[in-house]
Amino acid sequence: MNLGQWLSLSSLIISGYILWQIRQVLLLVFTAVVFATALNRLVKWLEQFKIRRNWGIIIVVITIIILAILFAWLVVPPFIDQFEKLLALLPTVWERLRTNLISLSETQSRFDWLPKPPTLSDVLTRLQPLLTDIFANFFTVFSNSLAIILQVVFVFFLTITMIIQPQRYRHLFLKLFPSFYRKRGDEILTLSEVALGNWLTGVTINCFFIGILSGVGLWLLQVKLVLVHALLAGLLNFIPNVGPATSVVFPLMVALLDNPWKIWAILIWYFIIQNIESYWLTPTVMAKQVSLLPAVTLVAQIFFAQTFGLLGLLLALPLAVVAKTWIEEVLFNDILDPWDSIS
Repeated sequence: MNLGQWLSLSSLIISGYILWQIRQVLLLVFTAVVFATALNRLVKWLEQFKIRRNWGIIIVVITIIILAILFAWLVVPPFIDQFEKLLALLPTVWERLRTNLISLSETQSRFDWLPKPPTLSDVLTRLQPLLTDIFANFFTVFSNSLAIILQVVFVFFLTITMIIQPQRYRHLFLKLFPSFYRKRGDEILTLSEVALGNWLTGVTINCFFIGILSGVGLWLLQVKLVLVHALLAGLLNFIPNVGPATSVVFPLMVALLDNPWKIWAILIWYFIIQNIESYWLTPTVMAKQVSLLPAVTLVAQIFFAQTFGLLGLLLALPLAVVAKTWIEEVLFNDILDPWDSIS
C-alpha cells in the first residue's frame, strides 16, 4: 500500500471511531428525521389544497400542539390514576397467583418457594435506601434530567428546521457522497423517505386499531381500568414482537382478581385482534411499506437495543426500514447485481 492508500484507510478508521463515539447524537438526529418525515407528509397533503408550504407548516405544528394539550388534559390524568391503581394491585395479583398455583398442585411444598408479596411497609422500607441514594446523588439525577430535557428540545428544534428547509439539509447530506454518486444518492434518499413515510402511516393506523379494539373488547368484558389497558396496547404495538405480548399481561392481572373465566376471554380476544392485524390490516395499510422478515425484525430490535439502549429499541423498525432500503439499492442493485451482467 502506498502513502495515499494508508491515509485513506486511516481516515476511514478515524471516521468510524468518531461516528461510534457520537452514536447517541446521530440517533437523536435520526429521531428528528423520523418526526420531520411524518410532518412533511402532512404538509405535502395540505399543499394539495393550494395551501402554501409555510402556512401548512404553521397549521400542522399548531394542530399537533393543540392535540397534545387536549391529550394531556383529557387523557393523561385518568390514565395516571388508573395506572397507579394497576400498580397498587400488583401485590394482590401476585398473592392470588401464588395461592392458585399452590391449590392446583398435589403437594403444596412444590410452590412454597414462591415468595410472599411485600406489604406496603416492606416496600417503603426497601425504597428508603433508594430514596437516600437519590437525594445523595441529587446533582447526578438533576443533570440526567436536564440532559433528557435538552435532548427533547434538540430533537424538536432540529425537526422544525428540517421541515422549514428540507432541501438544504438534503443537499448537505448528499455532499458526503462522491460527485458521481450524488444523483443516485438523491434517488435512494427519496426511496428511503417514501418507505419511512409508509411505515409511519401504517404503524400509526395499526396502533389506533389495536388500542380501540382492545378497549372495546375489555369494556364489553367489564374488565377494570380499560383506559390504561387500551392505551398500553396501542402504544406497545409500536414495538413488534415484544409489545403485543407485553400488553396482554396487564388486563390478565386485573382479570385474575375479578373473575378467572375472563382470563380465557381476554386471551381469545387479543388473539383475534392480533390475527386481524397481522393477516388483514397490515397487508392492507402497509402494502407499499418495505417488508421485513420477522427474523430480521427481531435481530434489528436486539441489535439496536444493545447499541443505543431504550431509544434504539423504539427506533429499531424505522432504522431497519431505512437500512434495508440503502442495502438493497447500494449493495445489491449498484454493486452486486452488475457483476452478473459483466460475466
